[in-house]
Amino acid sequence: KGIEADILQDGRVDYEDRVLEGLDFVIASIHSRFNMGPREMTARMLAAMDNPYLTIIGHPTGRLLLSRDPYPIDLDAVIEKAAASGVAMEINADPHRLDLDWRLARKARDAGVVISIGADAHSVAGLGYVDYGVGMARKAWLGREHVLNARPAEEFVGFAKRRRG
Repeated sequence: KGIEADILQDGRVDYEDRVLEGLDFVIASIHSRFNMGPREMTARMLAAMDNPYLTIIGHPTGRLLLSRDPYPIDLDAVIEKAAASGVAMEINADPHRLDLDWRLARKARDAGVVISIGADAHSVAGLGYVDYGVGMARKAWLGREHVLNARPAEEFVGFAKRRRG
């Protein structure tokens, strides 16, 4: 069982810990207040990674191709914290996002960050988007060992549980 939660303006996740602890994994993403400055946006993302129930940062730059630029954020700091804290970062495979792009996915991999590929499917029709994410991962020279959801299910769940202590 898993969920995509919102990262609130102050970096908290929008579900209480008692809800999150009942889930196998938690993806957290920024879905609002994109106009924050780079220092505040970076602090927001870094604070979210302090939540022990957080497994994956979803669509880390917030971009929507041809309609919304990435929000201002220090991705080097985000990648560094993800590597240090054992949080995976998503390649969101929706063709309107493709976020992380291949350059950032490679940079994250080189820093030791585990990558997850998400279809961001809002219906069954969107499940095929995962192919775009696999293509992005291949372009970044990611192998199966770098992709969390290319591993056996027990490894995926084990990865999530390690953060909880």
